[in-house]
Amino acid sequence: MFGPLFLTVATAAFAQPYSLHRAGDVVQLEDARTQTTVSILPSVGNIAFEVKVKGHNILYWPYGSVDEFKARPGMSGIPFLGPWADRLDEPAFFANGRRFAFDMQLGNIRGDMPIHGFVTTTDRWRVVDANANAEGAWVTSRLEFYRQPMWMKQWPFAHTIEITHRLHDGVLDVETTIVNLSAEPMPIAIGFHPYFQLTDSPRDAWKLSVGARTHWLLTSNTVPTGETEPIERFFPTPQAALLGEYSLDDVFTDLVRDEQGRATIAVTGKSQRLDIGLGPNYRAVTLWSPKERPFICVEPTAGIINALNLAARGLYKDLQSVAPGGTWRERFWIKASGF
Repeated sequence: MFGPLFLTVATAAFAQPYSLHRAGDVVQLEDARTQTTVSILPSVGNIAFEVKVKGHNILYWPYGSVDEFKARPGMSGIPFLGPWADRLDEPAFFANGRRFAFDMQLGNIRGDMPIHGFVTTTDRWRVVDANANAEGAWVTSRLEFYRQPMWMKQWPFAHTIEITHRLHDGVLDVETTIVNLSAEPMPIAIGFHPYFQLTDSPRDAWKLSVGARTHWLLTSNTVPTGETEPIERFFPTPQAALLGEYSLDDVFTDLVRDEQGRATIAVTGKSQRLDIGLGPNYRAVTLWSPKERPFICVEPTAGIINALNLAARGLYKDLQSVAPGGTWRERFWIKASGF
């Protein structure tokens, strides 16, 4: 019924389901076997803005086109937060026993409680590797932070950042590598802010499985006070919390890990499910999901909100740093099922 040409094409497709495509600024990774495609825009913050599984985008991205997003980029998709994630409680940060005040006249720091650093939508990322083989499809982009004087004025630690988005067996793996080029230890307070959605049920019907033991109490400005409580005080059933009962902007630590140090947060709908895995150097997770918004942000972070300043006050003990010439590396991953 089918000729030799069909058999040759079919065999090749079966042998290597992974491919990489470029369309303008967009780099797209594809896994034909699981019908998963990942679209990344290195020229706007290196943001992954679509992860489509059998046609369903599991990322919240309220734009009609790439051009519309480029014209007015906003928080959506999977933005990288650096050189710190989430909020600081003053326009300054502490490192190595010293206070570094921001120069607010430069215009790259937002507000008296600076939030999400200042590289979220930068166009300074450069693709350094992009390919596909029998093992997966990937793209690696590099940000040479030390080349930007206005960034170095605010965060005087010379460093580079590489992020690799890799698609394999339907799983998107995001690995970050930071190399400290400065002469002093550099604190690590970066993170990601993925906006997730399910398409088989409304937000209030989703269930959470939160693999953590500790919930941090927050001030009215939603920064940690330094006090904590067992997660059961916040989520009485942390493995089956109904999202409709919560409006979230909360920080969790003491993540429950397997023998390889991996933690998992899961979001489940009617049949669809997302498992968000975190490697051991992601020490905290922030959950943000305001009521009446159709998404949940499960944010892998190297430390809690305001970690830099709380550590200086002795209220946070888990701040990481990378030695001069050293490298910090970690990954998180997203697995979709039930689509």
